Amino acid sequence: MYPKKIIIAGGGTAGWMSASLLQHSWPNAHIILIESENIGTIGVGEGSTPYLKQFFKKLNIADHEWMPHCNATYKSGIEFPNWSETPGYESYFHPFFSPLDIETGEMFFKRAKAQKLGVCSNAHPDFYFVNTQIAQKCKAPISQRYPNLDIDYGYHFDAGLLTAFLKKRCLGLGLINVIDDITQVELETNGDIKGLVTNEHGVQNADLYIDCTGFRGLLIQQALNIEFISFKDNLFNDAAVAIQTPKESKSPITTSTCSTALSCGWAWKIPLANRYGNGYVYSSEFLTEAEAEQELKAHLKISPQDNVTVRHLKMKVGRVDKHWHRNCLAVGLSQGFIEPLEATALMLVQFTLEEFIEKYTNNDQRVKQQENFNNKVNHMIEGVRDYIVTHYKVNSKSNSPYWKKCREHTNISNNLAALLNAWGDPELFEDELEKQQDSLAYLRPSWYVILAGMGLFPEKAIQPNNAEDKHLQAEKYCIKVVNKLFPDHREYLDSMRS
Repeated sequence: MYPKKIIIAGGGTAGWMSASLLQHSWPNAHIILIESENIGTIGVGEGSTPYLKQFFKKLNIADHEWMPHCNATYKSGIEFPNWSETPGYESYFHPFFSPLDIETGEMFFKRAKAQKLGVCSNAHPDFYFVNTQIAQKCKAPISQRYPNLDIDYGYHFDAGLLTAFLKKRCLGLGLINVIDDITQVELETNGDIKGLVTNEHGVQNADLYIDCTGFRGLLIQQALNIEFISFKDNLFNDAAVAIQTPKESKSPITTSTCSTALSCGWAWKIPLANRYGNGYVYSSEFLTEAEAEQELKAHLKISPQDNVTVRHLKMKVGRVDKHWHRNCLAVGLSQGFIEPLEATALMLVQFTLEEFIEKYTNNDQRVKQQENFNNKVNHMIEGVRDYIVTHYKVNSKSNSPYWKKCREHTNISNNLAALLNAWGDPELFEDELEKQQDSLAYLRPSWYVILAGMGLFPEKAIQPNNAEDKHLQAEKYCIKVVNKLFPDHREYLDSMRS
């Protein structure tokens, strides 16, 4: 069973991802996407998790078909410089994981457990994972020698170009695109959405409405009055400033997003094929727009006299209470937003749509299905939130009141509190991960990487132990595998274009 007619309100990446997945799953449905020429999109999200790889696989779109059109590059993980002041742990890399990491990964887990008990074990995560070396050596995570070797990777891309690519594809498959402004949402007497009133195309009616209207939440929040639950009590960043910078045409291209801690937040640097995307996510409680722009420019070594385009953005961090309510589904910023520290925005779009398509029904069980669906999406969003909050909660920076507030506030979930309290006891931590497995958005390796990478070990155990060099053996293994199996990233992208 599927809805015969669907209207997607709003374009952008969320709108056209929605159109793509709905077209694929329900090819006989009549789908209309209404977007305005007068309302811009956020459009600075230029990174993904490996989940996006499955999006293109499901649509049968090969990397070489879309990546050159979007100046896309591969992504092996995220580097976090300056988040800690613990000696030897000032920076760490959060890699995507692969079957190539099984032995060295287990070595890392064992050594982290030992170090938590006070044994010097060199349990910094940067030694133990193949994707870390792929990023450091600017390799592509695709093995031409062994094409069936499937390791996790994400992407960096131009969000506007990706939207244009998906739009062209959807239109070619028969989707109707209406360029107009929605001026009113009409409701049935039972509370369902009856139709969308547009300026030039009259009232548009459907069986199902997808709200991709961004932070406005025109359908789900304004018309249906679904409560928005703010996360501002434990995620303090509510603004961003973005700047694009050029890159040399022949310079190496890393597969790493760099997220550097600054005075009142963090700065991203995303390598595309033709440029860098940069920005500063910060708290307006501690910085003005002008101060944030000045600090970002100084970080990027941009002179105040240089003529660069600067975008300032406000962020509404939190989620709606119900994502699927009556005959409306909220997707993207209309359903909620968590700052882009781990590039999870499109993952949540994709997760929401795939779960909805699987669970959709329009019979007597709809209310129960909606309840189950909304609980599952909320658990995912809160799981992502907990992992993001962890970055701030365990920081050891001493250079600003902002970082002190992040570290000392107590507004964290019971799940996160239990994990952090259990970290010091190796067996208790494993038990807690097992207990919470159904509600965690991030799995065991990621929790070990962030807590070990920030240096959360007894002080006596963080001194280097030069006599014990198994971490160097692990690193040599990773380097050997990378040099043997993976090509130069830039050369691979160039061959893809040609």
